[in-house]
Amino acid sequence: MYCYAPMEYFIELTFSGLTRGSIYALIALGYTMVYGIIGLINFAHGEIYMIGAFTALIASSVLTYLGLPLPAILILAALAAIIWSAAYGYTMEKIAYRPLRDAPRLSPLISAIGMSIFLQNYVQLAQTADYLPFPALIPEFDFLEPYAGIVGSTDLVILVVSALGMIGLMLLIKYTRTGKAMRATAQDKKMALLLGINVDRIISITFIIGSGLAALGGVLIASHIGQINLYIGFIAGIKAFTAAVLGGIGSIPGAVLGSYILGLTEAFATGYVSSDYEDVFAFSLLVLILIFRPAGLLGKATIEKV
Repeated sequence: MYCYAPMEYFIELTFSGLTRGSIYALIALGYTMVYGIIGLINFAHGEIYMIGAFTALIASSVLTYLGLPLPAILILAALAAIIWSAAYGYTMEKIAYRPLRDAPRLSPLISAIGMSIFLQNYVQLAQTADYLPFPALIPEFDFLEPYAGIVGSTDLVILVVSALGMIGLMLLIKYTRTGKAMRATAQDKKMALLLGINVDRIISITFIIGSGLAALGGVLIASHIGQINLYIGFIAGIKAFTAAVLGGIGSIPGAVLGSYILGLTEAFATGYVSSDYEDVFAFSLLVLILIFRPAGLLGKATIEKV
């Protein structure tokens, strides 16, 4: 049996951690954008990620039956998941959060938890509570064959697609009119209204973008792992929320940084210690960061207005 050299094992764990971090980042961006604009922790966001994976499973089954090639199946299934999940995010904001926008903070928080439970039970009734096999939509790349066991095709695709998605989001927020309106709304909603910005529309767009990114993460990780069930959103959502808090909730670069730190921490804890302590190391890191820097790594301390 071939044993990895220490450096090869380290590189393998690094790629594993970056892969995890990329998925966490795609989900954490939704958390941090929504919080940055309306100050809401959308605890149903993980379920949007889960719905994206289920949508891709259904779409890929239909496309496979039609005889389409694998690359086309991957792209079309991912597009279907993004569009369908974005519609869920938009509807959820309209129904569960917009009516409570001026309510005490506890009310939208309870509504978010209620939406999370509702979506889990909805998927259980519409699909199943059991694990379902997910097809390998990402083909194997021949040029990675010499590095088999260290980095796989799915790892590479997740890293590249996630990076492109995050760069696209950064460019949208920095250079487009919609992005500038999002930043203005996050800074001061009342002033944004006075300047003619449709704040309700901007908040809806924020939910749509965050939901689409989460769905993309769901498709990629489902193809990587090879199975899904209705609880994957809860686990991934908690980890992504932890990453967002770690980096500084409300900060987009902080969400990305926190996600990669969390992913690498889990990978190295699993590889060098034990998979049983993966979550212990992750949440211990969060506690340490919050003790010494309560606002997160890139977050800014704010004063609550009474």
